[in-house]
Amino acid sequence: MKYTQLGRTGLKVSRLVLGTMNFGPLTNEADSHAIMDAALDAGINFFDTANVYGWGENKGRTEEILGTWFAKGGDRRDKVVLATKVYGNMGGDGSAWPNHDKLSALNIRRAVEASLKRLQTDHIDLYQFHHIDRDTPVEEIWQAIDTLVQQGKIIYAGSSNFPGWKIAQTNETARRLGSYGLVSEQCLYNLAERRAEMEVIPAAQEYGLGVIPWSPLSGGLLGGVIKKEVQGGRRASGRAAEALANTSTRAQVQAYEDLLDKHGIEPGEAALAWLLTRPGVTGPIVGPRTLEQLESALRAVELELSEEVVSSLDEIFPGPGPSPEAFAW
Repeated sequence: MKYTQLGRTGLKVSRLVLGTMNFGPLTNEADSHAIMDAALDAGINFFDTANVYGWGENKGRTEEILGTWFAKGGDRRDKVVLATKVYGNMGGDGSAWPNHDKLSALNIRRAVEASLKRLQTDHIDLYQFHHIDRDTPVEEIWQAIDTLVQQGKIIYAGSSNFPGWKIAQTNETARRLGSYGLVSEQCLYNLAERRAEMEVIPAAQEYGLGVIPWSPLSGGLLGGVIKKEVQGGRRASGRAAEALANTSTRAQVQAYEDLLDKHGIEPGEAALAWLLTRPGVTGPIVGPRTLEQLESALRAVELELSEEVVSSLDEIFPGPGPSPEAFAW
């Protein structure tokens, strides 16, 4: 495994991030534990989750699965850089009960305590805001975070799904208050969705945030979906199916798969390897449902894409270009 610093921090993290969203809903506890053991054995030390994972009536279940894995011992917790998130409603009956969601100081305090209990740990290494909160002043958020840092319950704070201007506002407020500020941004970024290159990633780089792309395979669209459909009769589902319904998108994906087939490269591994070449990217989040999917992701770390392949990928999936040139002169 290869490692890098998380943004401007001294924290060393693996170039792949183990996403755990499938643990519980799609992968049972025993298999989830096996995947985490394999990831740790392979050198992945950066695990990402969220308090709402498990979804519906099972919100919090994913954190519980991580907690039972940590409880097995063997230095599991000590070896892992643990990231979780706060924002979504965690009301017990699933209703939008007041103060059980978003980023008020009250909810942040409540959410941290609940996550620590489910995770069976005394601290969270990276506590991420899952979305912007349009109602809570940034000063209030930093007051809550600084208190938790002083108490030793969290170490770093990060954002997720923040626009560039919000990253700037949040870190300028932190600077004014003497807080350390955000150290990472977890954003939607892949070959098929490159809008983050306009302002989110430049803002993250300017303020020293590590970029953690989620959905690196665009919901399976970049994982060889057409080839699987032709060879095994396995049809695309979810976001990938919706995207392929568009004729021009299907043509793009076909060109992508044809290019990689020509070079003998697996599509899913190429999509991850491409992200690892992008400026500012710490590491993409991989969310394996099985050990086989984890093994495929691991191969991407060693895959070096030639200049020819990278150039061809840019032609198939062109980026938006920098801001403001992307929308002005």
